[in-house]
Amino acid sequence: MAELRQEVEPGEVGLDPKALDRLDQHFAHYVDEGRLPGFLVAVSRGGRVAHLTTHGHRDVAAGLPVSADTLWRIYSMTKPITSVGALLLVEEGKLSLDDPVGRHLPAFAEPRVYVEGSGSDVRTRPAAGPMMIRHLMTHTAGLTFAFYHCHPVDALYRDAHLESAVLPGSDLAETVDVYARLPLQFDPGTQWNYSVATNVLGRVIEVVSGQPLDEFLAERVFRPLGMTDAGFRVTDQQADRLAELYGETDDGGITPIPGLPLLHGRPRFLSGSGGMAASAHDIHRFMELLRRRGELDGTRLLAPEKVDLMTSNHLPGGADLRSFGSHPAHDEPGNDGVGFGLGVSVVIDPSRTRAPAGLGTYGWSGVATTTFWIDPTRDLTVQFMTQVRPKTSQTMFPDLKRLVHEALTD
Repeated sequence: MAELRQEVEPGEVGLDPKALDRLDQHFAHYVDEGRLPGFLVAVSRGGRVAHLTTHGHRDVAAGLPVSADTLWRIYSMTKPITSVGALLLVEEGKLSLDDPVGRHLPAFAEPRVYVEGSGSDVRTRPAAGPMMIRHLMTHTAGLTFAFYHCHPVDALYRDAHLESAVLPGSDLAETVDVYARLPLQFDPGTQWNYSVATNVLGRVIEVVSGQPLDEFLAERVFRPLGMTDAGFRVTDQQADRLAELYGETDDGGITPIPGLPLLHGRPRFLSGSGGMAASAHDIHRFMELLRRRGELDGTRLLAPEKVDLMTSNHLPGGADLRSFGSHPAHDEPGNDGVGFGLGVSVVIDPSRTRAPAGLGTYGWSGVATTTFWIDPTRDLTVQFMTQVRPKTSQTMFPDLKRLVHEALTD
């Protein structure tokens, strides 16, 4: 186990301590009001942690406080890690961004696109072109999630029992085969739709590497980077550090979510989209790999050019998520001025973003209100950890970004 620690005083790296205190107080009010159980926030510049705060509880009923070594379910923050795993195979020449997915997963060899109908009465047509690895990594593959309720294909996912993106009782290979039997919402590469695509990418990694996803990432990413707690399971020794997960109630409070997998033992379904737990130290190490363009402490995982490729906007014509989104779920102010790279969002127009952000800032968030971002123009990295699944879209992150921005003095 390794624990994140503050390494430098804020003023030494261009951060205002009083503004950082305001940031802490802002989120402490959420805890005091019963809207968050507790939180961890870390702000670093030049790779050095200049601000680290823990507040509240990782388990309210048990009275266990948030600590620097608390473990968090990071959900969709798993996606950038899976994407780095795929880029390792690209770097080795075992995989190409332009490979048809069907080359590695034959069930996707002849994708079809939804035309009309519902239930068993659905008409489809052949896709205009193949689904490629780059489409998986940019969420332009035509796949979807069951929970959107925006398109008839979303309903087909629900009919296939994919409400949680996994076929109950199935492993990754079996679930991905179910995805492949369903029609696409659109021709690959023509729209953006956040989806189950990174689960498919995780299965591609398994086939190409010849290893289960958890073993591949542990061997090729976690161990080289010293991400000592990251993984798809929590050991008996780690279990008491795992934070309780809460859901938002109708009145804005929180309540524990019952019936969650405890993450003890190896899961049957290895979700490259959202299956990981990690500590703040693990996330800091991962951010440092990206900030340093593929190298950390003398260990190089990716060439600088691969990290640059990952963190550049890949939506055609410089489009952002709002304009290139496939349906109303993406038509929101938070998507203005934000494009998408290979597994991360990328700020392409700071004048249009909902919250202050430097050009080229990239990162991603998780459904339990976890987030990280890297601002290369300011050599700034930030992470925020708590464990609350909101009923609607996340509203805390714009405040977090504004408060961090107010702390910058140069």
